[in-house]
Amino acid sequence: MSLLGLVLPSRCAGCAMPGPSLCQACRELLIRIAPPVCARCGCPGAWPVLRCVECSGRRLGFARARAAVVYDAHARAIVSAWKERGRRDLAPDLATVVAEVVARPAVDVVSCVPGDAERTRARSHVPAERLGRALAEGWDLPFAGILERVGTAPRQVRLPRAERRANVRGSFVAAARPPPTVVLVDDVYTTGATAAACATVLRRAGARSVEVVCLARAVR
Repeated sequence: MSLLGLVLPSRCAGCAMPGPSLCQACRELLIRIAPPVCARCGCPGAWPVLRCVECSGRRLGFARARAAVVYDAHARAIVSAWKERGRRDLAPDLATVVAEVVARPAVDVVSCVPGDAERTRARSHVPAERLGRALAEGWDLPFAGILERVGTAPRQVRLPRAERRANVRGSFVAAARPPPTVVLVDDVYTTGATAAACATVLRRAGARSVEVVCLARAVR
């Protein structure tokens, strides 16, 4: 335990009550994404489909994407604490939530969407990497940081949906040759632009199949 942890009690990132990093009540308030979902992008819907309105006609690069919870106000507050307020202790709890919903993938390695240098310095950690490492440990799979981010693009959250794909194009490169099958971990799936860009780079670098696993997903 850190010196700060000895002085200040741990508080839940969801409700700020003293206790674990994510209390049971706040864990249960996270809305799990259950079937039926789109077989390709994982978008929840009334009927199971091979491609939905979210991904039809798009070259995604990945074989399929799955997210554990709906990115609503409650999930957003927890993700904000984890990403922007330095709650690195949340990664194991969030990995447990993901593993409760998303089955262990049959892949060679777990990797992640890399952070850019500026935001990594500001946060002192890469949230997607911490989540990926925690998932890899729970799934008994190796973790490898295969991708690197080039430059600093505007934050996706500030851009219209139509501009997100162009914003991340050319933002990622493969720093190593990936194995045949990879699961790519990220924090939030919004339009799929970042996941698609990363998966495309992995495929071009030699991966045969890429799956995407995220903590949360924006649902319209």
